[in-house]
Amino acid sequence: MKMDSKIMRRKLEERLAASDREFSYDREKDQLRIESKLTGKGITVSLPGLIAKWQAEKEKAIDEIVYYVQEGLLAMEDSIVLEDHERRIFPVIRSASFPVEAEEGIPFLIEEHTAETKIYYAYDMGKTYRLIDGRIMEKEGWSANRIKEIALFNVRSLSTPLKEDQVAGNIFYFLNTNDGYDASRILNKGFLNDMEKRITGTMVLAVPHQDVLIIADIRNDRGYDVIAQMAMSFFTNGRVPVTALSFLYENGELEPIFILGKNK
Repeated sequence: MKMDSKIMRRKLEERLAASDREFSYDREKDQLRIESKLTGKGITVSLPGLIAKWQAEKEKAIDEIVYYVQEGLLAMEDSIVLEDHERRIFPVIRSASFPVEAEEGIPFLIEEHTAETKIYYAYDMGKTYRLIDGRIMEKEGWSANRIKEIALFNVRSLSTPLKEDQVAGNIFYFLNTNDGYDASRILNKGFLNDMEKRITGTMVLAVPHQDVLIIADIRNDRGYDVIAQMAMSFFTNGRVPVTALSFLYENGELEPIFILGKNK
């Protein structure tokens, strides 16, 4: 079947139809917007990008976007209460180019991280989470520092199970629990310092998307090629891409590195 914007739009409208939702299509931008009548908020889907993903993944691509739209609309409807729900607050890593404010122009709570990444803060809602913005902070009367401290405490309490692989004399560790906060573990300094003690070569990290943290023990030049290829592959296939670049970890600091791969 040949997929085009008209067919994709019809499929999404069929899958996401509900009495409290309405759809609008921007022909010029080729975008479909799904909006909740209850909140007046919605989610915009770029059809060309989804079609490109459909070419590779077929119905899985549609299933994924339907899931995220459903969860996103639900998150917008739920009222957030921070008091007595401190255990639900976590940091999330996003790319430096990620939007700095919600659709209504309300700024998210953000902290600088590296040249490639920023830290946002999220309220966990079970299957999804909502990024904390200025409106939530004002309503709850919470300061930015309070939220940041609680989020960092919570991320340090998350488990850090690792899978290990060896390639060309280098060791790669993968953290992939799919709890939405795998990349966030890069903020757990205690965990990173413990890993640093295990590493005999150069410590390199990558957070190509939100659901993976790669820690590499690079012992030869080939290892840099391998981590670069891994990071790019994960970045391309991730649901929430962060960055394809890797980071050197030295003296508790992250420094982005650009690796020019020679070998395939």
